[in-house]
Amino acid sequence: MKKRIGVLLSGRGSNFEALAESVAAGRIPNAEIAVVISNREGAPGIQRAEARGIKTQVISSKGLEREVYDRQVAAVLDEHQVDVICLAGYMRLLSPFFVAKFLNRILNIHPSLLPSFPGLESQRQALEYGVKFAGCTVHFVDENLDAGPIILQATVPILDGDTEATLSEKILKEEHRIYSQAVNIVLEGKYKIEGRRVLRTG
Repeated sequence: MKKRIGVLLSGRGSNFEALAESVAAGRIPNAEIAVVISNREGAPGIQRAEARGIKTQVISSKGLEREVYDRQVAAVLDEHQVDVICLAGYMRLLSPFFVAKFLNRILNIHPSLLPSFPGLESQRQALEYGVKFAGCTVHFVDENLDAGPIILQATVPILDGDTEATLSEKILKEEHRIYSQAVNIVLEGKYKIEGRRVLRTG
């Protein structure tokens, strides 16, 4: 029985593409992407999913309160019987209802070494702060912004000549690599959560 992944995205969906490639190549074995949902009409990620023959749904979030919208999304995810939900450039905060319903089944990737530089423009924040290393984090989603237990992280050095664009590109390569690894860990169940720590068990 294949594990079923649901993807939520708002934009280009490059992390979705990386996950889809990993599923197709067997790097995430015994799994399939069951549905891709976007809150924005015309999101390139939806077109990319359709090109791969993956089921898609656009549910516009315009004018809807957060929980009202999330209940619509949850109904579609339930309909497709997803085991895990991957946020891939999903530009919405999730409601407490949604987080509680899918507790420890929602993963997000963030382009910084959390807890440093949460929120938007993390690469710019890192450059302005003058840190020598940046990176990315895959974490479980809780009700706070970019704050859930950390599954995996990867680092990249910040060079003197780096710009926001070059740093973003370096981090994105690592995002694509570790997101698939983290999804594998969660789908295989080879972990346990102790407090904030996600410990590997296999």
